[in-house]
Amino acid sequence: DCQKAHRKQHKRACKKRVAELKDEQLYSRGHERPEGDFCPICTLAIPLPVVRHSGIMVCCMKSICDGCSAAAGRRGMSRHCPYCRTPMTCNKADQLAMVQARAAKRDPAAIHFLGLTYFHGEMGIQKDIRKAVEITEEAAELGSVEALSHIGYWYTEGVGVEVDEAKGMEFSRKAAMQGNAGSRHFLGMYEFEKCNYDRALRHLMISAKLGHELSVEAIKILFKNRLATKKQYTEALRGYQDAEEDMKSHDRDLAKKIESGRSSRCW
Repeated sequence: DCQKAHRKQHKRACKKRVAELKDEQLYSRGHERPEGDFCPICTLAIPLPVVRHSGIMVCCMKSICDGCSAAAGRRGMSRHCPYCRTPMTCNKADQLAMVQARAAKRDPAAIHFLGLTYFHGEMGIQKDIRKAVEITEEAAELGSVEALSHIGYWYTEGVGVEVDEAKGMEFSRKAAMQGNAGSRHFLGMYEFEKCNYDRALRHLMISAKLGHELSVEAIKILFKNRLATKKQYTEALRGYQDAEEDMKSHDRDLAKKIESGRSSRCW
């Protein structure tokens, strides 16, 4: 067998090819937002960051954009979930029970939500970082892209856990390849800090076209320092503007003018 007989000869070339194949996957995937980033009612992608422009319904674990929440309120449905019609409650214990019920059925979104609840110590649950990480990793294994993103950041930056850069970056890469714009931007900035500007630019170009504003600003900095071309910056800016345009709707415009989408929401 050639690989065994001439291992020393081929070892460097093989490692280089493996790295090239990994990069091909890393940069060719994740050019579209994941399903969880879309409002299930209007079916439009939710502006980034998703948590600032939507509310998660603990009854069905769906993220409803502010536009659809406001529209439901105008139709007299402010006391029911706009998606599954379950009556809303402001009682934290009842909300937690709904989340736990869905988590028991192995719902990745519910398990991730529960992990964040332990991480922040909310809804009457005592803060427990170790348990939060354990639960969030479970959600990631079950397919939650957001959980992958969170756990990647925690391990890489040592947020509540001991720093494990290799493990954190692997989680972040998996999230980015599934369309998570935050993780893709994070990878770009990680490479930027390592002075790997070509790699950073490739990541940031993708996240900018997904609608990540900070990625556009980062590319602008690269352009000003002659580390990106005018063509690349223009492409990123136009891609970002196209993504923003695709996320606009009449209901979302109205929601920006009123506070009902935020002030009256219990969760």
